[in-house]
Amino acid sequence: MLVLGVESSAGAASAAVAKDGALLGEFFVNTKQTHSQTLMPMVEALLRNLGLCCGDLDRFAVASGPGSFTGVRIGVACVKGMALPLNTPCCGVPTLEAIAYGGLSCAGGILCAAMDARRSQVYNALFRAEGGRLVRLTEDRAISIAQLGEECRQYGERLLLLGDGAALCQQAFASWGARLAPEAVRYQRAGSVALLAADKPVLDPAALLPVYLRLPQAERELKRKKELGQEEE
Repeated sequence: MLVLGVESSAGAASAAVAKDGALLGEFFVNTKQTHSQTLMPMVEALLRNLGLCCGDLDRFAVASGPGSFTGVRIGVACVKGMALPLNTPCCGVPTLEAIAYGGLSCAGGILCAAMDARRSQVYNALFRAEGGRLVRLTEDRAISIAQLGEECRQYGERLLLLGDGAALCQQAFASWGARLAPEAVRYQRAGSVALLAADKPVLDPAALLPVYLRLPQAERELKRKKELGQEEE
């Protein structure tokens, strides 16, 4: 099975193709350009270098969130646009699961996937690496760094921090032994998305949607203004 994976949920963007559990190729870009400028050119270049076209693919996969509201939307829209013409099956891969996949070789370790959610919070999920697979220990959630530290202190040096929020957490957790994953495997990558996609339920392209844990900032501000207005009445 040929799978194209797309990842654009944070600052970096990437695209990858996997076949029957093996990674054939991956392009990764971490620049100040927006994902709308970089993602499709990467996909096109990757497929061209592999001698493939969209019609050769059996499935499209995307990191479906949480993450940057704009980034996740761009990734989902990109996959839907490529999949719709031939109604190719699609699937969403939770971003935090894709992050944790980078620590899969840490047998017996507790993998703490963390994305910077601002305001001293992270998007987080905990996993255990067991038998070459990820075992989920928590649901995806938005949680304060302080609260996460209290929850994870029991794991000590077994805790491996991954994701773009890992360094923030490590500053708070280092005193009790939490470890920071190496740069090369710390962040979410399209290769992880493509490899994880084989075990995910498929959807029609039109049914593929982003997954958010919080309202976009504009909606949060509007909600706050409405609440303040009601208090003043």
